[in-house]
Amino acid sequence: MATHSAQPTLPPRMEAAFSNLLQELSAADHRAHTLIGHTRLPWWCRRPLFFFLGYIAKAEGRVSEQDISFAESLIKALKLSKRQRRKSIQSFQRGKTSDTLPPLCGLTLRLSHGSRPSPALKVAICLCHAAQLKGRPVKPRRYRCEDVIDQIGLPVTISEDIFDSYAARVWGDTSELPAKPINLEQACALFGATRRDALADIKRTYRKKVSECHPDKLAQQQLSPAERAVAKERLLRYQQAWELIRRHHKPG
Repeated sequence: MATHSAQPTLPPRMEAAFSNLLQELSAADHRAHTLIGHTRLPWWCRRPLFFFLGYIAKAEGRVSEQDISFAESLIKALKLSKRQRRKSIQSFQRGKTSDTLPPLCGLTLRLSHGSRPSPALKVAICLCHAAQLKGRPVKPRRYRCEDVIDQIGLPVTISEDIFDSYAARVWGDTSELPAKPINLEQACALFGATRRDALADIKRTYRKKVSECHPDKLAQQQLSPAERAVAKERLLRYQQAWELIRRHHKPG
């Protein structure tokens, strides 16, 4: 892994572009493929991007379904033709089988980011997204991601800032989950209600909250395992609270 003893200050142009991209990433719910779909990516970035994605995917020895799914989502976001898609898959496969980074891979990104930083920064965001597909990145994935970012000439602090952004918004802090309700007051509070509110009103809120974290709805979204685990626990809390309320209102 590349080591850096200093915390470099980004050049003004890169700092401005990076700050803007982090804001757009947040607006895209930290879905890198959505960001790329909105902002696009020059054609000359595709080969190194998919090679690096394959390289990171193989960090733990086995490429997962999440890795393949993310690569496919980027292909769709870039609206590649069949020929371009085939070339991107070939680049991904080459990255998968490489144990080292070819010296010239990503050279165009390294040479261009001084005058045009956005393409290299977008690639860095995609690589960090790939490293954290299963939640907080394990060391092999993070190290490979950092080595790639170093190779394209960006300071590793870029990856640290991107991961910090994911940590704050995506990885899921179970301490933020509501506690299991043990009485009627706690159950009602989970829905912003009190014991005096009508059952029909509480039920409407319950259904709305359940719909936000139900597996059927989340299945269409690109979520990490950590996000899905948090959503599952939140759904359980809502169901437990509703059962308490329903029993209290049950006649007899």
